[in-house]
Amino acid sequence: MNSRFVLLLACLSPTLTMAQGCDVLTRSQSPSVPVIETHTCYEYKGMPVDAIDWSCSNESREMLTSTKKKVETCGDLYQATCMGTVTPESLANPQSVSKDKNSKALNIPKDAQIITYYYGAENLGQSKVDCETGGGSWKQK
Repeated sequence: MNSRFVLLLACLSPTLTMAQGCDVLTRSQSPSVPVIETHTCYEYKGMPVDAIDWSCSNESREMLTSTKKKVETCGDLYQATCMGTVTPESLANPQSVSKDKNSKALNIPKDAQIITYYYGAENLGQSKVDCETGGGSWKQK
C-alpha cells in the first residue's frame, strides 16, 4: 500500500521523476564533412517530466544527419561526459551546454543540468575542447 502512494506521488510531481535521455546517432552526408561525435546520449537532471521531448526530435542539419530516440536513461558504456548548466540555449541545442550562464528562463529550475555521454567519437579531444569552451565540465573514463 505504501509503495502505491509513492508511485502516485512520483506520477503527480515533476520533481520526483526518473531521468530521461536522448540517444543520438550522427552520420555525415559527405565524405568531406567529418563527424566529431558519432554516438552520444544526453540527459537533463533537475528538469520537469518530458522536458527532453522537444530537443529529442529527429532533425537533419545541412551535411550531418542525426537520428534521435528518447530512452529511459543513457547507458553506462560511455567514454566521457560533459556536464553543463541547462539554459534556454542548451534546451534548443544540447551541444551548447552552458555558454550563457546568466540566461535563465522562468521555467528552468535553478540547479538543472545537462549531461552528455560520449560513446563513439572520431575526435574525443575536439569534443573535450567544445565542452570546456562552452562552459561545461569534462570527465573522461
